Amino acid sequence: MALKSLVWLVGWTAALTLTTACTATYRETRAEARFPPLGQFLDVNGTQVHYVTKGSGPDIVLIHGASGNLRDFTFSLVDKLADRYRVTAFDRPGLGYTERVNPEGKTLIEQATLLADASDQLGLQKPMVLGQSYGGAVALAWAVERPDSLSALILLAAASNPWTSDLSLFYKVTSSDLGSVTVVPALTAFVPNALVDSAIESVFAPQKEPEGYADYIGAPLTLRRDTMRANAMQRANLLDEITALHTRYGAITVPTEILHGDADTTVGLSIHSIPLSQQIKGATLTVLEGIGHMPHHAAEPEVIDAIDRAAQRAGLR
Repeated sequence: MALKSLVWLVGWTAALTLTTACTATYRETRAEARFPPLGQFLDVNGTQVHYVTKGSGPDIVLIHGASGNLRDFTFSLVDKLADRYRVTAFDRPGLGYTERVNPEGKTLIEQATLLADASDQLGLQKPMVLGQSYGGAVALAWAVERPDSLSALILLAAASNPWTSDLSLFYKVTSSDLGSVTVVPALTAFVPNALVDSAIESVFAPQKEPEGYADYIGAPLTLRRDTMRANAMQRANLLDEITALHTRYGAITVPTEILHGDADTTVGLSIHSIPLSQQIKGATLTVLEGIGHMPHHAAEPEVIDAIDRAAQRAGLR
């Protein structure tokens, strides 16, 4: 009887594992067919980097946040800037269509170095660098590691300083060895669309996402197994990396514009941007009243004004 139960359990487990793997592969294939690469690819020291470039004028690089891709910027902001800037948006390593650079997830400096090298390879001339949320941390790493390769910083709801809250259960599980091989494939295979829509709504709160955003952003790309693993490891290691990085902000000398909504519950204004504005000499902090975590959508005119100010301060306009 015990042997029969064991055989049944092994068979059931194998069938579930196979079903999960096949369903995950199907959903990944469907996601990539529905949301193909928008731009071009560049080989940077053996890493494939996906980017979009549009417009002419002084160069600006856009770096997206966690769980995202460059579509977050091509939805609206790139077109709004392309009449007077050459705008380049990158998929961060491990997300979108850019390859992962560090399986352990300790990648702030590695990501910054990769994107700076990619910018050099593209012939971008000391670009202004804009980063949102996690992308803001990458932009800060760029500024301290490669200070001579950029002309200004624009930081939107940027993760920048240490915090005391614990890592969420979701990231604890998905960044663990066991969760990576069990929970991540199950999420890829079976997570309902309604849960994805709810996640998008929560990141925009208290605002609503722009009409058409959910259909455009390509959230299913983030649910691919390799992407989820990369994103989880990056998020799990972020606090330690920022703890090491934040003591170096005093060396940043380029014009810096910081924008942060006072209704942001994802990256807190008082924890991050207020102290950051005091750590970088000459930094300008703009507090956006009632705005949440996505100011480049909810307060797009103010973000564009900040970019123009940074360009003027850097002598680019």
